[in-house]
Amino acid sequence: MRALAEYVMKGRSQAVIAAALATGTVLFAWVGAAVIALVTLRKGSNQGGQVLLWAMLPAVVMAAMGDTGPVTTLLGVMLAAIVLRSTASWSWALVAAVVSGIVTALVLMTFGRGYLEEILRLLGDALAQLASQNTESATSQVAQPTVTQVAGLLGLSNAFMVVMCLILARWWQSLLYNPGGFRTEFHALRLPPQLCVALLLVGLLLSTLGSDYRLLAVIFALPFMFAGLALVHGLAAKRQINSNILIMFYIAWLLFDPVKALLIIAAIVDSWINFRGRVADKGPGSE
Repeated sequence: MRALAEYVMKGRSQAVIAAALATGTVLFAWVGAAVIALVTLRKGSNQGGQVLLWAMLPAVVMAAMGDTGPVTTLLGVMLAAIVLRSTASWSWALVAAVVSGIVTALVLMTFGRGYLEEILRLLGDALAQLASQNTESATSQVAQPTVTQVAGLLGLSNAFMVVMCLILARWWQSLLYNPGGFRTEFHALRLPPQLCVALLLVGLLLSTLGSDYRLLAVIFALPFMFAGLALVHGLAAKRQINSNILIMFYIAWLLFDPVKALLIIAAIVDSWINFRGRVADKGPGSE
């Protein structure tokens, strides 16, 4: 991955080639988005925008074929990279990712109902096939999702992918120009209390509108999730916790929803208490 980052930063032509080729694939479109973010973070929105324009060509072709993911990811990552470069704040970059996810969902609900209905049709066919295989008791309990729920899920996927691509781009930038900088930056991520309250209020308001809007509400929980992960990594670094413990934590986080909920709660509380500031470093001179 370092070799790719070095190639991209050799010049605009190299960045355009890497972003366009990666975006034109099904499996590696996220690499193209990360390339655009890297150029934007390092060289500014003008050069990042020029790379974006070329990468949008294959993305638009893919959108015409029915896959709008690359287009929305490229635009969302560009927005988040501009915000991170101008503010040097991961909190506001995460808000930009939330905006990208919400806008993606709203645009799909407004202009892409045919696309959403096609997804629902494919999902209905899959459920019907399961039912035909003598699993009626299992499938009869699965409610058919609505257009709004599918749009919310796609918006959530977009916001998550935007953050992951931005993380990759920032890591590349740190690797090339500021070794260790990303680690320090990520470990310090903590949501300001005012922003925490605003995200909570909007998310809770959406969740009260009914089950159709709960996936949209989950998008507003995304900053808390990443702030919680930063909290875990920051505390682990301070106390020099073995990496195997972190691996076990991630396995539990992936498998068990209560762990996800506890992580979000910890991030909310950390906005006011600042756990990392209260924990002493564990090192030779700390005893």
